[in-house]
Amino acid sequence: MARVLVLGGGFGGVSAAQQLRLLGPEHEVVLVARSSHFMMGFRKNSELVGGEPMESGRRPLAALEERGIRFVQGTIERFDPAARAVEVEGQTLQGDAVVVALGAEVVADAVPGLAEHALNFYDPAVVPEAAEALRSLREGRVAVGIFGAPYTCPPAPYEAALLASEASEERGDRVEFAAFTPQPMSLPILGRTGCEVVEGRLGLRGIRFMPNAKAESVEDGLVRFEGGGEEPFDVLLAVPPHRCPRVLVDAGLAEPGGWVRVDARTLETPFDGVSAIGDCTAIPLATGMPLPKAGVLAEGEGRVVAERILARLNGIQPEATFDGEGACYLEVGGGQAMMVRGRFLAEPAPDVTLTEASPRYLQDKADYERQRLEEWFGPA
Repeated sequence: MARVLVLGGGFGGVSAAQQLRLLGPEHEVVLVARSSHFMMGFRKNSELVGGEPMESGRRPLAALEERGIRFVQGTIERFDPAARAVEVEGQTLQGDAVVVALGAEVVADAVPGLAEHALNFYDPAVVPEAAEALRSLREGRVAVGIFGAPYTCPPAPYEAALLASEASEERGDRVEFAAFTPQPMSLPILGRTGCEVVEGRLGLRGIRFMPNAKAESVEDGLVRFEGGGEEPFDVLLAVPPHRCPRVLVDAGLAEPGGWVRVDARTLETPFDGVSAIGDCTAIPLATGMPLPKAGVLAEGEGRVVAERILARLNGIQPEATFDGEGACYLEVGGGQAMMVRGRFLAEPAPDVTLTEASPRYLQDKADYERQRLEEWFGPA
């Protein structure tokens, strides 16, 4: 009997585990995750502005047991990639193959004052508090700040700013909005033309956009930037700096301050039988920019890795490779969304396009969520 360990219960981990079910009942697929539930990330922005709650897009990972996937909930305390073994809450699990899909960690204390004075709206536990802060602010300033790059789901902060501004206007509030990033433009992967479209959308909603704004510290009601600039706020919605999970750095899969390096096409690490996917990895594109940390890309990576593991365990030379193609959505308000489509591993440069805003893409976004949840967890 073969055992495959899948570390992480996000898009990549669940996608890989589902594909690995094809191993058959004589083999074991074990998914290990700290969280008890899987949730579609874009649900956070919906609840943030008074839309559908996060709970509607949440499913228990224990439901995977009914599909032949063993679920172990707990914190991974140590990982030995050479032995393909992990320690989880004092229990040791060893596999014939390992899929690392542990995502990225946020590090609020990397910026002085950030943890004390900002609301990390990327954290589901903080979203209700952030939503109430927005609802109760009838007059004042809201800042949506990106405090480091790369970060997960690159369009999400701009979507949050657009939707929160729209909701505030509909309530009749007198609130000014601003969005800032340390990057030179809103979504560099889009190039200057695509970024001008996104930034134009922000401008039309009266949201002040500040590129090249690297936060140095946060005080009560004030963000200070390197170079002397500052931004006052009554509510600060923050995307804290992200880093590779410490357990992977300690395991030797990533350098301190870096990310897990993998083969761009096979997602394999230097350790035999160990692959890594999703937000914990860094895949450089032809331009030198990293592959965006997006759930849809992690999902595709998970399928590829699973197919390669299935082939090897069946004595077949693996042929599946990651093509770097994917698309995600940017909701812009007014019942519309844009789609970012990309062939990110294309040469000599990524081929990325931004569609026009349309109700169709907002429906596509809802359909994508429904289809994945039903496919992976069954009907609600």
